[in-house]
Amino acid sequence: MRGKWQARSAWRRRSVLGGKGRFYKKSLIMMFVVAGIPGLIMGVLVYWMAGGRVEEELLQLHYRQIEERSHNIDDQLSNLELMLAHWAFDPKFDYNLKDSNFVREYDKTVDITKTLLVMQGSNAMVRKAELVLFGARPILFNAEYSVMNEQTAKVYEPLVREKKPAYWTQWSFDANSPNAKELVLVHQIPGGSLEPFGALVVRFDRDKLSRMLRTMTPYNDGLTFLLHDSGNVYAYAGSGPESSGLLAALRDHIATAGSAKGFFFFDWKDTTYTVSYGSMSRIAADWTYVSASPITGITAPVILISKLIIALSCASLLLACLLAWLASRTIYSPVKRLVHVLLEGKAAAGAEDEFTLIERQWHTMHRESRQMNTLLSEQLPHVRESFLHQLLQGYMYAYSEADLLNRMERYKWETADRQFIIVYVRLNGMANEEGKFRYGDEGLVTFAAVNMIGELASEHFEQSSAVNFHDLSAGLLLIVPNDRSYEDELLALGHRITEDINRILNMRVTIAYGHPKPHLSDLPHVFERARQAAGYRSFESGNQLIDVELHDPDGEAESERHYPFAVERELIQALRTGREDDALELLESFLQALSGGGAKEIDVQQGALQLLGSIQHAMMASGIHPNRLFRGANPYEQLSAIREPKLILAWLRDKVALPLLRELACRSDAQAKRIIEQAMAFIQVHYHQDISLDNCADHVGTNPFYLSKTFKQVTGTNFIDYLTELRMEKAKELLRESELRINDVAEQVGYQHSYFNRIFKKAEGVTPTRYRELSRSSQ
Repeated sequence: MRGKWQARSAWRRRSVLGGKGRFYKKSLIMMFVVAGIPGLIMGVLVYWMAGGRVEEELLQLHYRQIEERSHNIDDQLSNLELMLAHWAFDPKFDYNLKDSNFVREYDKTVDITKTLLVMQGSNAMVRKAELVLFGARPILFNAEYSVMNEQTAKVYEPLVREKKPAYWTQWSFDANSPNAKELVLVHQIPGGSLEPFGALVVRFDRDKLSRMLRTMTPYNDGLTFLLHDSGNVYAYAGSGPESSGLLAALRDHIATAGSAKGFFFFDWKDTTYTVSYGSMSRIAADWTYVSASPITGITAPVILISKLIIALSCASLLLACLLAWLASRTIYSPVKRLVHVLLEGKAAAGAEDEFTLIERQWHTMHRESRQMNTLLSEQLPHVRESFLHQLLQGYMYAYSEADLLNRMERYKWETADRQFIIVYVRLNGMANEEGKFRYGDEGLVTFAAVNMIGELASEHFEQSSAVNFHDLSAGLLLIVPNDRSYEDELLALGHRITEDINRILNMRVTIAYGHPKPHLSDLPHVFERARQAAGYRSFESGNQLIDVELHDPDGEAESERHYPFAVERELIQALRTGREDDALELLESFLQALSGGGAKEIDVQQGALQLLGSIQHAMMASGIHPNRLFRGANPYEQLSAIREPKLILAWLRDKVALPLLRELACRSDAQAKRIIEQAMAFIQVHYHQDISLDNCADHVGTNPFYLSKTFKQVTGTNFIDYLTELRMEKAKELLRESELRINDVAEQVGYQHSYFNRIFKKAEGVTPTRYRELSRSSQ
């Protein structure tokens, strides 16, 4: 029905495209264009007028920032030069230090150490402040006093011998790594002396110096470096693997520029950089700072503004489109809006007016609504039964009480101020000769019984639901108000169910019921107790009604059940020896002994399971794996599902005893052949020893009588003749091919000399000596 209606709707949709629907689309597109063009024009104008101006202002701001930050760096370096000059002219660093004994003059040593520590902490970029003295012995304060060895003195001596009283340089303090240079500020002492004997050395931290230079590149990418007038790069800060190549290219470009200050754009590997550079006056030299930043980092705000303008323009366009769409909708009349709602925007086609379309569509929707309600009402009982099945089996243990109540309310149960009762019903008597049903009709019988139980329960209780377990058992959930007891109603319902099933289905009934419970989470436990209680039904009683709360299997006064061990042993022996008639007769006697004398269902089931285990043990002892007979099925599970003694007997006979007897009969011939093969192999190896039928039978694991009989059947000869024939063949071979004496030949084939001569002559017609002479003469 739904497919026909969709096809008819599609035909209507195609039929109205050439009418008002097409006009509606055209008018809507026109309104979109009229409303959107002004917004696009305004966006382009704003970007054209404001974008270039903002970009220019950002570039100028960038150049001013670089220049200001270069002045800050220049000031910091100037302060360091003044600080070092101040300490160089300090009286504590005069000629008295040249011949001082710093070991004895401990106070002077401590004072110098503290002074160097103050110098080192005066600026964050200073990594180390050192004092170098070349007097009677070369001394190094770093910042503690130490006497320089020859290698260290060679490193520091050029700094003191330089002809400049104060200067900046790059110096390597590791003789093993001449390329590991540091930026160093040196001031010779005493200050202003023509013959200095020492120097104050300030070594700068490379990382902190790089961080200071990175302030001249206020973006993530870029490069900044300080260039000495000699062309050497004293310090730089950059990111990316291409920074070294960019530095060399900029240095060459600035060397050819011919100006001390300026800015320019520089293209390097598909990236445009804006470069600012200027000069710094340092002691005895001029430095040039260079800052290169990607133009994309500077113009990022412009790009953001451009994107914002475009986004606002698009948003304005969308808003205009939305307003145009809303305006176009208000043009149409309420009837057209109703047609749009019912027919998905399609107008009337041909001569058919809108009201006819609305009426027909309403009838279609009403018919579909009734079909959906009918389908829901048909499926709801199955959904409810599935929910109850999972609840009673304990599959919903993870749900809370509130969740279970909510689900029951969604399935149209009333649970407010209610309590819950569980009833378990089991049908018996399927194997009775006077019954209407036979083995295999369990599903049909259970279906009929569940329908009867549901109808009877609805007559006694306001809310009830039956669950079909399809194995001659059913569950019943009763939902009752929690204001009183319902034991009388339960007894009446139990008697009605028993009478009707006895009369109509000719089956016996066992009913176990629990007391009302206020919580749904208690029902799986009550249901399990009811199933267990039903398992204690007596075979002598036809119908039974069991109160779960009063049932106590441990406290029942009954005689102790005796398991028929003797019958079991005789049955196992009959199966092992292949006596089919005796085995089937003993199996029937075993079930009679097990189910007689007021036996209960659980006793018979457990006894049958015990017998099945014993038979399986006998199978494995005979070399037959149970999987070969049961073909991967679980026999314990199958047997546990059978509750009637006659059905248990039939199952044990058809599924266990007869297949085992057939398998033993098939395996007897093959087993005999294997035994004879083992015996023959034993004879082949031990023929030269004193072997007999008894020790050969012990070797293959059987009795001498069976071995002798089977040997004759398989080989066609008896055991002694086969052994004698084998020994004679071995003796003839030794007589022909060896020079052994007759006595030795007799011993090697397992005979005494005298007996060997007699046996050999009897078998071959000549003595062993004559046989050797004849065989050699023929050769």
